[in-house]
Amino acid sequence: MATRGRPRAFDTDEALERAVEVFWRQGYAGTSLEDLTTAMGINRPSLYAAFGNKEATFRKALGRYAEVEMAYVGDALAEPTARAVAEHYLRSNVAAVTAPGRPPGCLSIQGGLAAGDEDRRIVEFLEESRAGGEQRIAERFRAARDAGDLTADEDPDELAKYVVTVSAGLAVQASSGASRRELAAVVERALRAFPA
Repeated sequence: MATRGRPRAFDTDEALERAVEVFWRQGYAGTSLEDLTTAMGINRPSLYAAFGNKEATFRKALGRYAEVEMAYVGDALAEPTARAVAEHYLRSNVAAVTAPGRPPGCLSIQGGLAAGDEDRRIVEFLEESRAGGEQRIAERFRAARDAGDLTADEDPDELAKYVVTVSAGLAVQASSGASRRELAAVVERALRAFPA
């Protein structure tokens, strides 16, 4: 049976990686369709056919970012203690937001910082994404409390909020030029909130 249309002449994963980098450097509001098509090496019809409009492309780019750049989150959640979870998560976060050859900071933080009212859906999408990550950490801390690893009076939701707030601060500081060494010192101070 004959197939319709021509096959894509580009690698969609590679094109999506390039979109990740553009959104990461410029944010959602600061990225135009021309920026995307130029970086991805494709024309607008190809972008629409493969990824959808700008918003759909951003959503896919954020999914790719989470899968590749934030793969450490799953490893952190598998650590045996609450302190080890936070330590793995925050140290890996420092490495990610200061990785050589990548934009400094974090796409999920920087993606919507300069968004206007017309980009409200993206801001809400990013908020929901970050809230989902925070909830996963809170659930892990709840399990740690139930197992006696954290004291019975510890609030897992509050502790998770603390960890993700530190993580977001690390990303903002990295995008402002803070060094990996400086951010590692912040992590060491933050880990004092956990029992050794």
